[in-house]
Amino acid sequence: MTTISGYGDNLTINGTRIGDLSPKEHENIEKKKGGQNYSPLENVVVSHVKDSSTLICRKPSKDSISNYIEEELLDGLCCYSAVNQGQLNKTIVDAVISHLRDEKLPTVPRSIRHKYMSAFLLASTSFTEMDRVVPKVAGVESWELTFKLCRRWGYHVKKIPNNECIVVGATGNFHGRSLAAVSMSDDPDSKNGFGPFVPGIELVPFNDFDALKNLFETKGDRIAAFSVEPIQGEAGVIVPDDDYWPRVQKLCKKHNILLAFDEVQTGFGRTGANFAHQLYNVKPDIMGCGKAAGGGILPVSFVAGRDDVIGTLTPGSEGSTFGGYPLASVVGIYAIKTLIEENLAENAKIRGKQLMNNFNDIMNDFPDKIKEVRGKGLLTAFEMFDSKHLDGHKVSVELLNNGIYAKETHHTTVRIAPALTVNEKHIDIISDGIRNVVAKL
Repeated sequence: MTTISGYGDNLTINGTRIGDLSPKEHENIEKKKGGQNYSPLENVVVSHVKDSSTLICRKPSKDSISNYIEEELLDGLCCYSAVNQGQLNKTIVDAVISHLRDEKLPTVPRSIRHKYMSAFLLASTSFTEMDRVVPKVAGVESWELTFKLCRRWGYHVKKIPNNECIVVGATGNFHGRSLAAVSMSDDPDSKNGFGPFVPGIELVPFNDFDALKNLFETKGDRIAAFSVEPIQGEAGVIVPDDDYWPRVQKLCKKHNILLAFDEVQTGFGRTGANFAHQLYNVKPDIMGCGKAAGGGILPVSFVAGRDDVIGTLTPGSEGSTFGGYPLASVVGIYAIKTLIEENLAENAKIRGKQLMNNFNDIMNDFPDKIKEVRGKGLLTAFEMFDSKHLDGHKVSVELLNNGIYAKETHHTTVRIAPALTVNEKHIDIISDGIRNVVAKL
């Protein structure tokens, strides 16, 4: 029999009080009872948040690993850009509380209309400057639907012969972990043991215009879309040449191929613009958005695009139980409102410039350790030389000891992407912590 009682630290499951568990005990439960699809940082468990950028974490006591102490951590990862508006943003939280208390409409299915859907569609199409929006839940769902819409447009509008449609992606991509997303991936860890994979996908090197041009000239009549991140996140914040996207957009128009952007990580002010494509003065034909679309409160995502692309959907061809349900619509509206009214994209631009300047200073002081720094706005990373003692995981652990939460990617790269609410002091704290850690490597 399952027994559940209490709240917070007093939450008790079958006699186990959650507030009594040490970080090691939390780790043991996850290893025994959960799937091992993540490798969380050791010896730290988030308890609650202090403010928009500060996490309160439990770490092992110096006296015994069976006990814990609480420490503050400056959040330098921001749930991979899902909390751009800051933890527990007041505007969004107040909207949720008011909605549940006063409006009393948490959930209804899409088989009946609700008034907040209209509000969400008006807000999201205006904000994205797109014709239509289709609400979804997870970020990977937005990419999955983008992929499907590219194919359908290819067949219905471009008139590609049935089952011959090609969607082109970029090497090093990350679009999530659905079967279609991993089919496009070239990361062996995400593919091993999950095949057979979705056909009709081809990859070209990211930021290689000539390779894309050659493929378009060879197979352009069967290519529906180039589906890609404007700046690659999981690959280590890979920023393309300034002229790459304008040239790509021109090439896509020449061959009647859709430019489909995955703005899940790069959207909602993260790069110093509302969407990363705006940095390059281009506009995609269709794009997927997620993460910060829910303001760190609820999973909210959507696909925004041209009328003739999204207009290929018909009743029954696509759906999502919680895509755009009333509470999610309210959260999505106020996530947009917060970004606009708090001018978070501009703050990301200013604070990102400060952070990159600090990164460059650190690289110049440690040229034998730091290979490169990259970023736009507050989507940044520093890459170390590939050496045994320059280990990204070790750096992440040491940053914890310096009061900063960050996480490595691909062994030698550490991403820094704090909430867009960070101030000058926060950036200096992050930079000083990184400098201290790098100096000791």
